[in-house]
Amino acid sequence: MVDYDHKDNFYLEKQEPTRGVLLALRTFICKQDSQIYETIKYGMPCFCYQNKVFCYLWTEKKTDEPYILMVEGKYLNHHLLEKGNRSKMKILRIDPNQDLPIESIHEILKAALDLYRNGVKRFDNK
Repeated sequence: MVDYDHKDNFYLEKQEPTRGVLLALRTFICKQDSQIYETIKYGMPCFCYQNKVFCYLWTEKKTDEPYILMVEGKYLNHHLLEKGNRSKMKILRIDPNQDLPIESIHEILKAALDLYRNGVKRFDNK
């Protein structure tokens, strides 16, 4: 019997290829910095840096396609990020049937983490 962590349930409930994409994104995000850790907030995998949320993984309700939700998206400028009707956050849609855009994902995650590393975004949630 395998003892899964409660964080794993989100991933295990998904069908392929979405499951594989989400697991790859999980690993990739966590490898960006040793201070990143994963938790669950609002039923979603949530990734924190120095105890502050910086991104989530989620799937589109209609298509079940995965995306990365960047908490401080309003401070991030990348052509693949979508604002939609959100005032603060932006998303990066991922096509589960295509290769991951690793370079773009890395650029976006680095820019988000740099907001905190360089003091642009303070840790007081303001």
